[in-house]
Amino acid sequence: MLLPDSRTLIVERGNKKVYDLGDKIAKVFNGTKPVSDVFNEVLNLSRVNETGIASPKVLEVSEVAGEGWGILTEKVPGVTLAEKMAEDPSRFYEYLERFVDLQIDVHRHRSPLLPRQRDKYSRMINGLEELNATQRYNLLERLDGMERHHRVCHGDFNPTNVIVSEDGSLSICDWAHATQGSPAADAAMTFLLFALTDKQQAQAYLELYSERADEPIQVVRKWTSIVAASELARKRPDQDKEFLLGWIDVFDYQ
Repeated sequence: MLLPDSRTLIVERGNKKVYDLGDKIAKVFNGTKPVSDVFNEVLNLSRVNETGIASPKVLEVSEVAGEGWGILTEKVPGVTLAEKMAEDPSRFYEYLERFVDLQIDVHRHRSPLLPRQRDKYSRMINGLEELNATQRYNLLERLDGMERHHRVCHGDFNPTNVIVSEDGSLSICDWAHATQGSPAADAAMTFLLFALTDKQQAQAYLELYSERADEPIQVVRKWTSIVAASELARKRPDQDKEFLLGWIDVFDYQ
């Protein structure tokens, strides 16, 4: 993959850089990113494309000279929903309604070949060095007791990953953590991502999702310790470790 000199850096985070190439988007990883993870992300996005969910189409995956592996996708023109919310806070709840409805629509889809959410969470919890054996055991017991579902879940659904086009249509990007599993678990992750910056917005999201998805808030909350542990296992450079550890409350279900 050759990146033109005219490229514009959109975001740099952890082990990746995202460039605007005009009519395409390039996500370029450095050498610390396992090649298998890059291809897994491409496979996830391709399978999501096949469901009909509005998402950027995969165009190419190849090495980028002097950097690492890169993924080239079509560009969906527009701005993120997070930008819209920040530009006009008075419309936050209006935007939140569209956000929740979009997530619920995603959860209506199935993709049998996506990774299984339960297997992924189990693997991530087992690898957590921050928790002792008893804590990991309790989390895995809770995971095993949760109701089983096989719906498409984004895994990192937040307003920065929703693109609003000029005509108002919405598309979803960044499917690296997509799985098939429980919509309530996906909602629990979104709740935590909101809570990282604004607890009031997080509560508003949770109440609206519960109402529109007809999902008890208690079920979503039961997933929070599990998804907090999985997020902790990702070891993101900008991760709020203490915040996540605070949500892993094993005493709730001992």
